[in-house]
Amino acid sequence: MSNVFKDLGLKNPEELSLKAALLREIYDTVERRKLTQKAAGEIMSLPQSKVSNLMRGHVDGFSAEKLFACLNALGRDIEIKIKKPIRKSRGALSIAA
Repeated sequence: MSNVFKDLGLKNPEELSLKAALLREIYDTVERRKLTQKAAGEIMSLPQSKVSNLMRGHVDGFSAEKLFACLNALGRDIEIKIKKPIRKSRGALSIAA
């Protein structure tokens, strides 16, 4: 599967792809639960302004670990699976939701 961040020549495309996938899950969970930004912030221990940034797709200033914690606070389980690469070359990062 192609990585749009790599295709655009951005630095750290794997990290950006991971954060985008985590952000999509946060957004979907907040929307599905019909939470206000204030309520979502209380659950995730974030000020409403940071939730607003997330809901608008801005992940600057958020580590993957913090996004994991937000998803856990929203009641989502996260499973990380490490396996041998399909090819004998370098491993890859993929996200399944």
